[in-house]
Amino acid sequence: MKFIRNFDAVLNKIEAGILVTFLGVMVLLSFTQVILRNVFSSGFMWADILLRHLVLWIGFLGAALATSAERHISIDAFTRLLSARWKHLARIVTNFFALVICAFLAKASVTFVLSEMESQTELFSGVMTWHAQMIIPVGYVLLMLHFIVRTIITLDEMVNVKPR
Repeated sequence: MKFIRNFDAVLNKIEAGILVTFLGVMVLLSFTQVILRNVFSSGFMWADILLRHLVLWIGFLGAALATSAERHISIDAFTRLLSARWKHLARIVTNFFALVICAFLAKASVTFVLSEMESQTELFSGVMTWHAQMIIPVGYVLLMLHFIVRTIITLDEMVNVKPR
């Protein structure tokens, strides 16, 4: 169990590091674009495209971190009425359901990225569109990993719950 928790912590640090870096790039690039447009009537042609794709990356990395912290979208009005053991069971079922949905979406996103690879569309300056869109299948795999880790941790907690 210690390995799972350490894996989760390392994965969270990597995701948070990338997220903060991309967010910093977005802020600096947006600020630079505003200055260039308003003061010099120019700007980077590729900046808006990069910013749109960075939003996609930040969205998926944020979703992965939220899932890891169990702060993803959930309706817990019903589970508040349950005992500890039933809460754990409900969490396992919902994590498994989310895992299955993410698996379907990951498969569909791989198909999408493969079609983008075939089209050889360039995003800007030699960067292919599919490079920027790789976060979609990678993001769903990250979500799946976090749902698996959460399920394992919840199972461990459920086994170790002392009955009243």
